[in-house]
Amino acid sequence: MLNFIMYLTVDPVNVHYILKDNFQNYPKGERVHSVLHDFMGDGIFNSDGKIWRKHRKVASFEFSNRKLKQMSLTTCRRDALRLLHLLHTFATSRHSVDLQDLFMRMTMDSLRKLLFGMDGQNLETRLPEDPFGKAFDNVNDIIITRLVNPFWKIQRALNMGKEKIVNKNLEVLNSLISNIIEKRKENMSVQALNFKSEKADDLLSRFMQYNEADYQKTYNERELRDFIVNFMVAARDTTAIALSWFIYCICKHPHVAEKIRRETAELLSLENDHNMEVEEMANKLDYECLARMNYLDAALSETLRLYPPFPRDGKTVRKDVLPDGTYGKRGAQISYVPYSIGRMVLLWGPDALEYKPERWLKDGAFQPESPFKFTAFQAGPRMCLGKDYAYVQMKMTASLLLHLFRFDLVANGDVKYRVMMIMPIAGGLNVHVSRR
Repeated sequence: MLNFIMYLTVDPVNVHYILKDNFQNYPKGERVHSVLHDFMGDGIFNSDGKIWRKHRKVASFEFSNRKLKQMSLTTCRRDALRLLHLLHTFATSRHSVDLQDLFMRMTMDSLRKLLFGMDGQNLETRLPEDPFGKAFDNVNDIIITRLVNPFWKIQRALNMGKEKIVNKNLEVLNSLISNIIEKRKENMSVQALNFKSEKADDLLSRFMQYNEADYQKTYNERELRDFIVNFMVAARDTTAIALSWFIYCICKHPHVAEKIRRETAELLSLENDHNMEVEEMANKLDYECLARMNYLDAALSETLRLYPPFPRDGKTVRKDVLPDGTYGKRGAQISYVPYSIGRMVLLWGPDALEYKPERWLKDGAFQPESPFKFTAFQAGPRMCLGKDYAYVQMKMTASLLLHLFRFDLVANGDVKYRVMMIMPIAGGLNVHVSRR
């Protein structure tokens, strides 16, 4: 008989205690690490202690890099425009489209550029199959089920059941990543011989450069592979899923879309220039302009409150008593649940289940909530380093989409979610697209 204890909490005081005040006493833990190791290795989201601190230190430095921030803005703008051109095709054909799939394709291409310096092909009109993305999704779909399958290690060893699918797709994923790393090494060797060439700015190249500059930060090939997978999990799926739920909310509340369109038009002075080309409009969406989109900020945050991409997050207890008096037994699992926290009347008022961006505004200005109450991006030492990047991509994409298109849910518009490591819309977000 399995002896396994799990605690669930929705109390922000407990969340604050777990994620910050007593952070060292609530690691990821060996059980979760073991379950996810084949996929996420010892990357930043599946490690503790010295290994985690090493990843966090390097990643914190890189995410503050000015060149990376500018590259991120340019990449998000480019891929949002590519998505617009693709949606124009669907609007013309009057065929429905799975918008969640398109968002996944867009974020995958964006990450390819930022991580590897490579241009993706996922948003071509023919919607090509992506072996990397397919293998990634197949593993991501299944591996979390190990938490409720006590026989997964036996099945993995015998290469049977769902573990056979995991093994097959991990081979594909690891092979593709290995090829990317080798090509990057070759490119860096060529660049080293050409003294006039500038070093590449993609994240993989920058992480590999630590091998040359600082022995304490050396990354071997396995660590580079883990870095790639971990950032894919954190940035690709979460942003695409958040945008999908956002469009779903917009379809259910069209007045919100109209307010966002008016905000965008006012900030870009579109009421005085109705003939502005979409490329010119996109170029005006810089960091300063995006930061002033208070209502869009509120609408996106309200979406993340109700539909957080990570519905729950688990830690391991090292033996402790929570602020509410709950005794945590050593080795037990404890999870705070963003999905439930975001829907509690006690925290958000009697209209907690309503989609209401105005709750985030005061005199028209966006008012952020405590990260221990609004937990979509974690909090404390593990606070998401890519939060600003995620909001840039979401705001860039959402403002352009809503300015040019109208979206209507297919059939009755009822959707359900799937609970994996993340919380996508089951069956995708199928919509009809029309030009405004």
